[in-house]
This record gives sequence, C-alpha cells and structure tokens, in this order.
Amino acid sequence: MHTTIDTLEGWLAHCERLHPHPIEMGLERVSEVARRMALRFDCPVITVAGTNGKGSTCAMLEAIAREAGYRTGVYSSPHLVHFEERCRLRGEAVDASDLIAHFAAVESARTQNSAEISLSYFEFTTLAILHLMSQASLDVVILEVGLGGRLDATNIIDADCMVITSIDVDHVEYLGPDRESIGREKAGIMRTGKPVIVSDPMPPQSVIDHAREMGADLWRFGEDFNFSGDKQQWGWAGRGRRYAGMAYPALRGANQLINASGALAALEALRDRIPVTAQAVRNGLSMVELPGRFQIIPGQPALVLDVAHNPHSVAALTANLDAMGYFPTTHAVLGAMADKDLGPMLAKVAPLVDRWYFTDLPTARAATAAGLQQKWNAWQMVAGGRRTVPTATFASPQAALDAAVAAAAPTDRIVVFGSFYTVGGVLINGTPRLHSKHLG
Repeated sequence: MHTTIDTLEGWLAHCERLHPHPIEMGLERVSEVARRMALRFDCPVITVAGTNGKGSTCAMLEAIAREAGYRTGVYSSPHLVHFEERCRLRGEAVDASDLIAHFAAVESARTQNSAEISLSYFEFTTLAILHLMSQASLDVVILEVGLGGRLDATNIIDADCMVITSIDVDHVEYLGPDRESIGREKAGIMRTGKPVIVSDPMPPQSVIDHAREMGADLWRFGEDFNFSGDKQQWGWAGRGRRYAGMAYPALRGANQLINASGALAALEALRDRIPVTAQAVRNGLSMVELPGRFQIIPGQPALVLDVAHNPHSVAALTANLDAMGYFPTTHAVLGAMADKDLGPMLAKVAPLVDRWYFTDLPTARAATAAGLQQKWNAWQMVAGGRRTVPTATFASPQAALDAAVAAAAPTDRIVVFGSFYTVGGVLINGTPRLHSKHLG
C-alpha cells in the first residue's frame, strides 16, 4: 500500500498519522531503522546544536564551504513556508519530487520483516532527508539539531565536528528547567576525540564538564577562538589561524559575530579535510542569506522579520531593533506557541512597541491571539504600564500584517516575530506578501 504514495504531501500526511506524539525522545527506534537502511556518510559531517543561532551558524558554514568549491548538504528545521526548505543541496532547496523515493526507503525499512517500528513525524522526515543526502555525492554535510541534542534524531550520525551555539531556557518539558540541564542535553552530541566548538560565551558548566568526561577536543569561545571588531570591520583568531579586516557578515545583528566565530572555529578544526581559503571565508560571510533572522525588507514602512521565540532571542532582536535608529511608531505582529515564557519576552521588547497585532497560528501548539492579548494586558498591569498601547487580534499573520501596513505611516516600522509560523505566515517564496501601500 505504502509504495503507492507518490507526492510529498501524501508522505507528510502519512508521517503525521503514524505516531501519537509530535515529539518522542529516544534514539532506539530511529537508530534501528537507520541500521536497516545502512545509512552512512562518506564525507565530513558537522552537527550544530543550541537554543539560538543554529540556523545562522549552519548558513555561514554552508556559504563559506560553497565559496571554497565544496558540494554542500544542509539539513535544518523547522521550515518557514515549504517542507523542502529543510534540505539544501549545493545551496538550493531540494525538489519535492526528489524526496519521494527516500520517504519510500524509510517506510520499507520501518516495516521490514513484519517488525514494524513506530517513528514520529520528525524522525521519519529526518531519516528520509539524511538518506537523500547520503546518496548525493557531497563533500560536507551540515546537520542542525532539531531539539536538544542527546536524544535528537540527528544524533544517530557520528559527526566529525560538533558546534554548540548559545544556550537558553526553552522546551523545558523535554530538556529540563534550567541552563545546566539543557546544556547537558545539548552536550549529548559530543564524541570522544572529536572537536566540539562551544560558541556560547558563557556556557553552562555541564557542557564543559561533559566535554572533559567524554574526552572531546573542546574549543571554547574566548579561550581557543575569539573575535574583535570596530564599526567598520572585524577580525577572528583561532588555534593557529587568524583573519583580519573582514566585512561584517551579511546576516544582521550583533549576535551574528558570535555565530560566525563558531562557524570559523569548526572549519579550522576540520581544515585537514575541508580546507578553506581566506577569500572563501570573506566571500561566504559577505553573501550568506537566511530568511527570518533579523531580515529587513527594503521599502516604506520598514519591515523586520525575525523568528525569535524565546527570551534570549527576543533580547537579541530588541538590541538589533534599538540599533536601527528612530522610528515614530513601531507596529509589532506577534504569534507564539502556548508553552513559551511570554513575560520575559514582552518585558524585553515592550518598550520599543507602540501598537500590537496579536495573531492566531495554524497549529494546535500555538497560543490564540486572544490569549496573547490577555497575557499582554496582565503583564501591562503588573508592569504598571504608564502609556496606553493599542492592541488588536487577527486570525492569521497575513491579516495582522495587512492591518499593520494599513495603519503605518511610511516612516514607521513593522516587526513580525514570535515563531517560525508567524514569519512563514507572511512569506511567499521568501518574500513578504504586501499590498500596494508598501513601496518595497
């Protein structure tokens, strides 16, 4: 029956029906299916874990490696608009039709010998993409960890280099209530004797301890590599190599230098296998693209898209918004998951926001627009809000953005944030859908 599924939509629907829970931690099931599929890579693999900065780090690694002439494969999640964004080969999103045979291969292995193995949507789709990449004649594979590290489906692959980006409190129901316990989960991607790049400037002690227990080759930000910079340019120094006088990365925001530093350390750790030139580093960082990471859409009013969805990333977004200069009015479109720690997120960004547009999102995990509005009102009362901030609720991110554009003056700015669903909800092929008032 299963071999008759001949569309990506059909396979994704099949994956959604298979398993009662969207997330199930543990590697036994997914490892067994991978073993049946004889899944392995013949090229270097870099695995990137962390709370914030994973996607940016992966994009920088990919851009530099491509500039150096390597055939790259990147697996990242979630997607903004189309599922195919989760797999990039040689810089391009994979075609839906190219995935179908690999979904069929997972299904065949999963149901082999009548010993059927249950896989979650994430596990099934991860195996299909890994299988495709393993057969795509690549020179380097970059895997973004979905959740945590130790028990994430990507961790069935023994990577050659690991990167751990900034760690913050998120997904507490799966990873634990504080940075130390979350750090332990992220540290589960480490391998004995293999380099692990920790780009968080203040990592949890659990990460450092685990690296020592494992005998991993620990590269610490501030000790084994570092960056310096002024308003015009920046430089990086690592073990035995340095780059000076570089233009700032094309991804905007102060936090991107930390992500870029981690990416350069990973490439330095693998220089025997995938050497890159200084020119490839400069060109790659100057051209790197990643939708939805402090993405500024040209035009009037100014439009900023950011998938920031926890206190740490919203703090970075707030600092970046602050650095943009003066705007008479800032309109904020917010949609978020129900389990997010909204109070600290609001506390960070609220001083910059003059009008709120709360939106429903197309997933059962999301808070409703009305629920977000209630949380805002409650937070305002506790915070002793001295100014009146208008709020409204909308059924979709697009409806909220349309209302914000209609209300905004050309000199205002609009920021859309809170979730991949919020940003994805206003994009078509990576471009926001804007009505004619926007001059972009």
